Amino acid sequence: MAPATERDPAPLRHLQQRLQQIYEIEAGADVIDHLTTDGALAHALSGDAAGVRAGEQLLVRQDGEWLELSLYLAEAVIEHLGNHDPIESLHAGNLAEFCTALEGVSHFVCVAWNARHDRSVSLLELELQAEVDKFIVAAHLLGDQNAGLHDRDLLASLFREVSFLPELDDEQRRRYWWANRYAQQYCQHLQQRFMHAPRPRRMLNELRRFYRLPREAKIRRIHAAS
Repeated sequence: MAPATERDPAPLRHLQQRLQQIYEIEAGADVIDHLTTDGALAHALSGDAAGVRAGEQLLVRQDGEWLELSLYLAEAVIEHLGNHDPIESLHAGNLAEFCTALEGVSHFVCVAWNARHDRSVSLLELELQAEVDKFIVAAHLLGDQNAGLHDRDLLASLFREVSFLPELDDEQRRRYWWANRYAQQYCQHLQQRFMHAPRPRRMLNELRRFYRLPREAKIRRIHAAS
């Protein structure tokens, strides 16, 4: 689906490339080619008002062996990232939009990569991986930028200072709550094990193993690490 905005969504492509480099994977598709900012269309295709209000939604349609993906991101998110590029400087003023965009790109990459390997992926696994991805990519960017925001601040911002949209039904709310809790436990483990005494190669190996685990194995890994 072609972009519904004339703004350069280059940060999205960079975020996809960053994820693929971290996890040593290839999605096999460019998120820019599957991007739309048409909220009415996203709502019509999904029937999910919460996703549209949140500013991000992955639209998936499967027809036999064919899988069609479109990523909806709100025009306001694209515009804000264009004016305050998190690749150049990630800060409190663009962290929310960065997280919204990164969540969408994470969902896109995860579904596309699993589809290339004939693997299914659950909604909980998608949300859990996206929460981990937010922390990891933000930490990488802040490290590159030598910024004042640290991983402890990130843990608080991403996992403790959160709220859920009132439109969510009970099942959605439980899924997001568990994804947040599991991701917080795992990212605290990463922080304690790898970030206090920087060991980038060992952390990459851990992240790449984790990414390839199925959902139940991911959760067992989190419990064991905690």
